[in-house]
Amino acid sequence: MSLAEVEKQALALNEKERARLAVSLLETLSLEIELSDEEVLQRDADLDNGRSEEISHEEFVRRVEQTRRR
Repeated sequence: MSLAEVEKQALALNEKERARLAVSLLETLSLEIELSDEEVLQRDADLDNGRSEEISHEEFVRRVEQTRRR
């Protein structure tokens, strides 16, 4: 079965089934993102003292999409 066929079948699932499939597929990826406790504390301190700005999820997505268009 081709990827296009799998995608077509996956898109035919209802929303709940697509979400379960997405979670299942994501769990198979090796996403090695390691943050030390020190880095987490530094990022929190950066937010507290204004060196970093907190943004909403919507703003994050907007910025990512804008960057991808470049």
